Amino acid sequence: MKNIAVVGGGYWGKNLVRNFAELGGLHTICDSNEQTLLELKERYPGVNTETDYARLLSNIDIKGVVISSPAVMHFAMAKQAMLAGKDVFVEKPLALKIEDGQELVDIAQKLGRILLVGHILEYHPAIVMLKEMVNSGELGTIQYIYSNRLNLGKFRTEENILWSFAPHDISVILLLLDGQMPNSISGHGGYYLHKDIADVTMTTMSFASGTRAHIFVSWLHPYKEQRLVIVGSQKMAVFNDTEPKDKLLIYDHSIDWVDNVPVPNRKDARSVEIQTAEPLKSECQDFIDCIKERKKPRVDGHKGLQVLKLLSYCQNSLERDGEEISLE
Repeated sequence: MKNIAVVGGGYWGKNLVRNFAELGGLHTICDSNEQTLLELKERYPGVNTETDYARLLSNIDIKGVVISSPAVMHFAMAKQAMLAGKDVFVEKPLALKIEDGQELVDIAQKLGRILLVGHILEYHPAIVMLKEMVNSGELGTIQYIYSNRLNLGKFRTEENILWSFAPHDISVILLLLDGQMPNSISGHGGYYLHKDIADVTMTTMSFASGTRAHIFVSWLHPYKEQRLVIVGSQKMAVFNDTEPKDKLLIYDHSIDWVDNVPVPNRKDARSVEIQTAEPLKSECQDFIDCIKERKKPRVDGHKGLQVLKLLSYCQNSLERDGEEISLE
């Protein structure tokens, strides 16, 4: 049934438009830029277009609203949509303030609305497989996780690299650790293009379980890298999303003790077969199914709020020159 409206048809919104159109759920595209709407209308001639968000929310044929607007607008637009009786899929981050994110979660719960937050990596087949391996105990106890998300651009002036790139990695780390929040978090940043907007950040998190994690993000890097490494007590795993194939590798390395000296016993990497499904399409399908079946999305408001909290605490640390922030 065509009952989905996508708000924002720009850089990322056009991908949402494409997927909801392919899934047969796209009713309306909303954007303040009439030229953008004209171009999308040519590509999707059977879809309605709208420039007025309030008018869109009054349309009774629209059941779900997908918000792909600038992050500063997420809270207000998501709140308006839910109060108008719509289910909401909002791109990351859920909001820019913890209290705003909490309000959205409370509204969704009170009104029985679907609130899906766009942390797309939780729908990636490699991450789904990796989560299954962690749950089964194949990797053993998770000791250390690090993630690099690096590129040259796309530079932003309304948010820093932490808020632009790191939400993906924070959501995956929390997923692999069953939603366990860290005891402490700290963030260090470099400011090179703009004195108030960090271009590079390093986030470190410590967990009560003994697991430690770090996230390195940068839009001032000479090449693109999206790599996640999980070090377990039994095996190690590497997810490399820039690889066209063999995106998930398992290493059966072990440590032998010879005369009280640890000696690495290296093994060749083993590629793990994963599905070829497009993560964004799976995410969009989840929203459609949630609207129809009134079920909780894979990434609901509570998960989005956890990520928002960690982003906020890390931003606080950045502003205090890397001071460690206790969450206890």
